[in-house]
Amino acid sequence: MYRERPSRVPGAVVWRRPGASPGATLRILPDGCMDLLWVGGELLVAGPDPVAHLGTGTGDAAGYTGIRFAPGTAPAVLGVPADELRGLRVPLASLWPEAEVGRLVERVHAAPRPGVALEELAVRRLASAPPPDPAVPGVVAMLRRGAAVAEVADAAGLSERQLHRRSLPAFGYGPKTLMRILRMDRALTLARTGVPYAAVAGRTGYADQAHLSREVKALAGVPLGILIA
Repeated sequence: MYRERPSRVPGAVVWRRPGASPGATLRILPDGCMDLLWVGGELLVAGPDPVAHLGTGTGDAAGYTGIRFAPGTAPAVLGVPADELRGLRVPLASLWPEAEVGRLVERVHAAPRPGVALEELAVRRLASAPPPDPAVPGVVAMLRRGAAVAEVADAAGLSERQLHRRSLPAFGYGPKTLMRILRMDRALTLARTGVPYAAVAGRTGYADQAHLSREVKALAGVPLGILIA
């Protein structure tokens, strides 16, 4: 039902999923990413979620199409710091000139594959955008491996306070929050393969199974068992 493919934008994926039934609850888990969405004939931006975002299905037969940017990438495309969009879903027209967005909507609407049109838009924007913070790729890579924030800051040649300050516009929140989100993502991926929860906790950096359960409930809003059922 859900399909995705690698994008020409480094680290991004283009995805599509069918529309949810009217009134159905959609639980979108935090993943450290931001998305540019085509929904119901409108361009929307999904900001970085610190916890699960709950939406409601509209029954739109066209479904949802989007490009999901790797952590720290979207601000260069959108021209907006990530922390200004934390936890939000906003029309692209609220960020860019209305006339420009109107032309883009017409282009995406006329495209045989909306995902390709979104991808081309992102590629063009990145080509003319200022260079991203050079520390971002290394920070994300270390946090994804489960490195402590102090270790990440030291590797980047920054104090922990400096790292936090530079993380806000790039990711939407500080490195500790991003680390927790990426760790949960690793844990869910492992748990879905059938690995016992205690082993999942040990292999993904949690103190024990109880710690894993508390963190998943805090970030996702529901127990681990529900997410992998």
